[in-house]
Amino acid sequence: MNTPSTRLQQLLAFYADDPTDAFTIYALATEYRAQEPERAWEYYQKLLTEHPDYVGTYYHAGKLLEQFNKKNEAEKVYRDGLRVARKAGQQHAASELLQALNSCLGLDYEDD
Repeated sequence: MNTPSTRLQQLLAFYADDPTDAFTIYALATEYRAQEPERAWEYYQKLLTEHPDYVGTYYHAGKLLEQFNKKNEAEKVYRDGLRVARKAGQQHAASELLQALNSCLGLDYEDD
C-alpha cells in the first residue's frame, strides 16, 4: 500500500476536519482492517473509549482482537457490545454479537 486510495485520502481529510466524528473513525478502522490491522485497532480503541455507544464498533473490534489471538479481550468487547446494543434496542446487532461471542467461546457448534 504505497499510495493511499482516494477513499482513504478523503477519510483522512474528514478526520483532520473533525477527529471526533464516530462515523469517520469507524470508516478509517474499516479501511485499514485488511492491510494494516494494527492501525485499524488504534481507531477501534478510539471508538471504544470515546464513543462507547457506537454499536457498530464492537463486532469488528472483537473480530480483530480474535485475529490478534486475544480471545479474552475479544470476549470482553463482545459482552460490552451486547450490553450497548440491547440498551440501544438494536436487536440485530445484539444477535450478531451474541453469535460472535459464542463462536469466540467455542459454543458455535452445529449439527452437520
